[in-house]
Amino acid sequence: MRLLHIYISDGHNYFGHHDRPPGDAPMVDVPEVECVAGRGLIGDRFFDYKEDYKGQVTFFDHAVFEELRERFGVFDRDAAAFRRNLVVADADLNTLIGREFELQGVRFLGTQEAAPCHWMNRAFCDGAEEALAGRGGLRAKILTGGVLRAEPGSS
Repeated sequence: MRLLHIYISDGHNYFGHHDRPPGDAPMVDVPEVECVAGRGLIGDRFFDYKEDYKGQVTFFDHAVFEELRERFGVFDRDAAAFRRNLVVADADLNTLIGREFELQGVRFLGTQEAAPCHWMNRAFCDGAEEALAGRGGLRAKILTGGVLRAEPGSS
C-alpha cells in the first residue's frame, strides 16, 4: 500500500449536519501526520472524538477517485472532496475490514466501510453517492502510534 495524500481538517462539514447546510472547514493536504493509538490523527476533527471510536482514521482508494473523475468528467476537484484522511494506492480496502494491517510502521484495524452519504453528490457531483456504493473507503482504528508521510511528488 502506498500513501499518496494525507488530508486533515479541524472541522466537520457533513458529519452531524443533517438538515443543515454543510460546514466550510477545508481539508488540508499535509506531507505528514502523527497517528496516536486509540485517539486519531493530530490536527484532525476526529482526534479524541470519542473513546474507542471506529473511525479514528479513514482511507480512500486513489483508483476509485480517478475512475469517478473519468466517469463523471469532473476534473476541478481533488480527492479531498471525499473527506477521507489517507488516499492510498495498491490496496483493496474492503479486504481490510475486520483485519489488522500496517502502513509505514503504524498498525491499524479496519473496522468498516466508510460508506458514502448523500453529501457526496454535493461535494463531488450528482451520482457520486451511488457510484461509491461499496467503495467509499475504510474506517479504521489506530493500534500503534507513529508518523505517516505521503510519497514525495504524489500531489
